[in-house]
Amino acid sequence: MSQSEIQLIAPDPAVVQLNVHAALAEDVGSGDITAALIAAEIRATGHVISREYGVLCGQDWVNAVFAAVDESVSVKWHRQDGQTVNPDDTLFTLEGPARSLLTGERCALNFLQLLSGTATISRHYADIVNGTNVKLLDTRKTIPGLRNAQKYAVRCGGCHNHRIGLYDAFLIKENHITACGSIAAAVTAARNYAPGKPVEVEVENFSELEEALAAACDRVLLDNFSIEHTARAVSLANGHVELEASGNVTAETLLAIAQTGVDFISIGALTKDCKPLDLSMRLL
Repeated sequence: MSQSEIQLIAPDPAVVQLNVHAALAEDVGSGDITAALIAAEIRATGHVISREYGVLCGQDWVNAVFAAVDESVSVKWHRQDGQTVNPDDTLFTLEGPARSLLTGERCALNFLQLLSGTATISRHYADIVNGTNVKLLDTRKTIPGLRNAQKYAVRCGGCHNHRIGLYDAFLIKENHITACGSIAAAVTAARNYAPGKPVEVEVENFSELEEALAAACDRVLLDNFSIEHTARAVSLANGHVELEASGNVTAETLLAIAQTGVDFISIGALTKDCKPLDLSMRLL
């Protein structure tokens, strides 16, 4: 998938600033005492390279780190978010006081390697279902404080976002149904509480699926349905409601699930199992 095919929504600058402020506060604290050993007038150039294949993500966070550390630092990008990178590719170049480059290095690379890792695994899963009509979704299984960042990375990898949090869409699960009394009661309560918000119901069997269909929710989440049962659910729904498959989705089972005809597949691994991309900064 080329970068031109990825419809990116830029990260919220306010969120980026909050992330960077927290990261610098825990890392730099009262000051970088090791960087202080370097004379203030010494300037340097740094090249950040990738040591492995991946999908780049995190430019805004890197820019914000160095802007916060020292506004005189220049950051020149050679790759863009959403583009693939290979071993020894130079991702960006830094110029400025050596102290500042070294102080911002770890925070900047932490953001870049984590978000690039998230984008990379997302691209891997997206490539598996290329050619099908299914949309792959992330979940709320994200690193605390970095949800918006990781969800942006998921989009860079070519997948899609589920709800951002508990506030923008209903996802009615087993305990909600029990507390409300029934699926129908829970869906009715949701429609009355926040008209216009998407209403999704999680079901674990065909009896619950039939209840959800009768309640006219917007989407049904099929929780841990087998491939055979997922295909049967698609036939029963007959396009009257969106269907999302979830639970124990792996790279090995993904294509078969997609081929059942479900509209969405949600995958917790996109954000919780990502391996950070191996990056390195070389100072000249």
